[in-house]
Amino acid sequence: MSLFQGGKVGKNYIDIEDDHGDVLRYRKHANGRGLIAHGAKVHATALVEQGAYVEPGVQVAAGAHIGRGVWIEPDAVIGPNAEIAPHAHIGPGAAIGPKAKIGVRAYIGAHAKVAGGSLIGDDVSVPEGERIATDRRGLRLAA
Repeated sequence: MSLFQGGKVGKNYIDIEDDHGDVLRYRKHANGRGLIAHGAKVHATALVEQGAYVEPGVQVAAGAHIGRGVWIEPDAVIGPNAEIAPHAHIGPGAAIGPKAKIGVRAYIGAHAKVAGGSLIGDDVSVPEGERIATDRRGLRLAA
């Protein structure tokens, strides 16, 4: 991966070349300076911390908090007031419900669904396509 700073000093975007030679443009989110790819929609009240990457097609709702080093893959949806702790990884097409909390270094697999208000602990992996709901302590609820 190569990094190119956009044009003049003070530009609000960077271009990153992927492993296939394609260049993606990321803008720095006004609230936190995290990197938002062209085609992603992030609400102005969401906090996207520096070092986080939000890929194309992602939707981040109002009041969401995306921590440092988080990677949100294409087409994922982050609900209102959800909290994604540092270094978590949200897979492509995954959905995080309103007020859900995702722990440090947690992995949410592709197309997995985390119900609103759920707590996914630190270092927990949710498999691809799984639907999960927990209480505030992180205990799984019956489906």
